[in-house]
Amino acid sequence: MRKYFGFLVLLSVMTSVGAQDSFTRQDSLRGSITPERAWWDLTYYDLSVHVMPESRSLFGTNTIHYTVLEPQTRMQIDLQTPLEIESVVQDERPLEFVREGNAYFITLVKPQVRGAHEALNIRYSGIPLEAANAPWDGGFSWKQDSKGQPFVATSCQGLGASVWWPNKDHMYDEPDSMAIRLTVPKPLTGVANGRLLKTEEAGENRTFHWFVSNPINNYGVNANIAEYTQYSETFSGEKGSLDLDYYVLPENLEKAKEQFKQVPMMMEAFEHWFGPYPFYEDSFKLVEVPYLGMEHQSSITYGNGYQNGYLGRDLSGTGWGLKFDFIIIHEAGHEWFANNITYRDIADMWIHESFTAYSEGLYLDYHFGTEAASAYVIGTRANIRNDKPIIGTYDVNSRGSGDMYPKGANMLHTLRQLLEDDELWRSMLRGLNETFYHQTVTTEQIESYLSEKSGKDLSAFFDQYLRSKWVPNLEYRWNGNILEYRYQDIVTGFDMPVRVFADQEVHWIYPTSAWKQTLFKKKPESFEVDSNFYITTTAQ
Repeated sequence: MRKYFGFLVLLSVMTSVGAQDSFTRQDSLRGSITPERAWWDLTYYDLSVHVMPESRSLFGTNTIHYTVLEPQTRMQIDLQTPLEIESVVQDERPLEFVREGNAYFITLVKPQVRGAHEALNIRYSGIPLEAANAPWDGGFSWKQDSKGQPFVATSCQGLGASVWWPNKDHMYDEPDSMAIRLTVPKPLTGVANGRLLKTEEAGENRTFHWFVSNPINNYGVNANIAEYTQYSETFSGEKGSLDLDYYVLPENLEKAKEQFKQVPMMMEAFEHWFGPYPFYEDSFKLVEVPYLGMEHQSSITYGNGYQNGYLGRDLSGTGWGLKFDFIIIHEAGHEWFANNITYRDIADMWIHESFTAYSEGLYLDYHFGTEAASAYVIGTRANIRNDKPIIGTYDVNSRGSGDMYPKGANMLHTLRQLLEDDELWRSMLRGLNETFYHQTVTTEQIESYLSEKSGKDLSAFFDQYLRSKWVPNLEYRWNGNILEYRYQDIVTGFDMPVRVFADQEVHWIYPTSAWKQTLFKKKPESFEVDSNFYITTTAQ
């Protein structure tokens, strides 16, 4: 158990968050596209936040720009307690609002005309929720570095960005771009997403002006505050020169310069498999934080202790997991699956985590070979619990099983075997990032794309691995030189073919729920089912 303790904690937290069977109105207000959200299309956030580490408090404003889709007069904006909205203004006119838990309902006075571009300004303040176990139980992390200086960061996946700033806190709608201004005490640096446009000083404070020129999901927005030192390099990628910026504590600068050599290696591997980095305009940053790490868009946070593995451990038990820094590779993989392609509802969080867990193996594949990648992915099966389906409950902000990481990766690894064409597989992964570029998506869209491009009906395949907690069990027995076999523990219609080795020769069998037979010239002296397929086997 101890070998996988860190990862199992992650799975436990992920599972418990989505494990409830009953839901409240607050769950629906947070997790559904309410009428007060549906009538307007978010276009731009202009966020200014003044963070005061000494009192662990903040105040700020957010100007929300939107396009009217249907004329309505009631708007939902989210901000979680204990933070409070102080005022809402549109066209210099104060607006009335009421609070229901973490949702604010604003009454608009100005006629909202279909197609019109409007904006309103929200002023807020308070002491934000402190993270109990970042990043899984998120909020603000108020820590100190070794010199006693503030070391502060945000993390809020699942919990919601409204834990620290007011916004339309549902994943289906992203702003087209965003301005972020962080005001912090000297000599601290405030690091957010996108590119740093300028820094202004006023009295005892400094304001850092950041701009994100691409769409960004809510939880991908972050604030990191410390007495950072910064260095940069340039990566020559598929779309030209990409700026790679690193913000670390001064005491860790030399360790960072060595450990972060993996960043260009990561970028090279993932551009090969997934296509161009999706945010060249906003650069790529790796930012040291006082927790393990998170996939904040163009501002990946890092706290893995400048060591390979997951906090120094190999999640696969094969040795291959110590060939790379888990947080650099995994969290940066999310730039393609989470930040470029984003789930519409957190019930479909597997789209983020299964592909990104699988990307760890693809990194190994690119730099160490396919056998290394396969061994790693297969090794992570030791972490699978098969406790419940990977897909969660829709419209209530509920995610599915933590198995979305290792089981999801093994599902995708299995699909690769079914194709028997690595170039096709690569084109499908790159095609996903091109087809759904900067979009929010559903499971059905991803399933349909993979079925279409593979030329296979994968509906039962995904039902088995995403909507059932059971692993297909292949039962087989020999009757002379006849192999008899069938599947157990499967959904209706599951008929995935499997590669087997008989006296080292490759054969394909086509099991279903009914017993089937395959005739061999003679009973083989050795027989095994290819372990690259995520199934169990029972020999009778």
